[in-house]
Amino acid sequence: MKILDFGSLNLDYVFQVDSIVLPGQTILSNRMTLSTGGKGFNQAVAAARAGAAVFFAGALAEKDLPVFQKILDECGADWSLLDTGHEFTGSAMIQVDRGGQNCIVLYGGANQEITRDFICKVLSGFGNGDVLLLQNEISELPFLMKQASERGMRIFLNPSPVNRQLFECPIEAADTLLLNEIEGLQISGAKQLDEIPDLLLKKYPEVKIVLTLGKQGVVYADKNRRLSHGIYDVPIEDTTAAGDTFTGFYLAGILKDNDAARALRIASAASSLAVSRRGAAGSIPTMKEVEAFLRESEKTKS
Repeated sequence: MKILDFGSLNLDYVFQVDSIVLPGQTILSNRMTLSTGGKGFNQAVAAARAGAAVFFAGALAEKDLPVFQKILDECGADWSLLDTGHEFTGSAMIQVDRGGQNCIVLYGGANQEITRDFICKVLSGFGNGDVLLLQNEISELPFLMKQASERGMRIFLNPSPVNRQLFECPIEAADTLLLNEIEGLQISGAKQLDEIPDLLLKKYPEVKIVLTLGKQGVVYADKNRRLSHGIYDVPIEDTTAAGDTFTGFYLAGILKDNDAARALRIASAASSLAVSRRGAAGSIPTMKEVEAFLRESEKTKS
């Protein structure tokens, strides 16, 4: 079994602000940093730091490859499937306020120049039983999902952002949906958070649901059972990579021993560590750090 993360890469321009800018308002930033990001990249880093062997496919400008390559090398992810023949790498402008909340403006760049030929070239090295991790920040996602499904790949989908392209995808072909409460409300049509799992399972009865609910923790649901896990109390610095960290660690955990309860616990701890640090990919912990954090949490409880 091989794990392929086919997703986005971004250069993140992060502005630390007192409060998120309002329409028509001009504000001063307290600090600006440039870092690597993109949901695909972040999740590849997270899964690799969690101990999974990850192949990462995506598109970017050749001049920006070294900064991404360095991080992928450090965490042990394979980047040989990256396409560098593009003018602009995807970019994100991120505002982070004093409470650690963020808002993000994306420019797709090379992420929106993924072609069907490139998809077929990448998928030629993967097949039945291999795992595909996807987000919704690249072009041709419906085609990619269809081709992967026909090859018998096991698809883990983080349906973010929710837009028209997402609803053109064969979501029912996914093994697992990993999404937050806002995405859950949008996709399910639910009015209340507690309705989301049942409505999603009504739409996609064979799909496993992993729903993160912020301070309310996370819920796992499939057609046979429900599980939940709470959050860990940590000082919040930056929530930018919290969801991506959770996704990568959950994927690595579930593929290791198929224990959803354990995977929820590990992923929840990893995302808690991520929000206690600034940045996107740079805030993602290693499995060693997560295990140490969990040991310390258990000592505190006792």
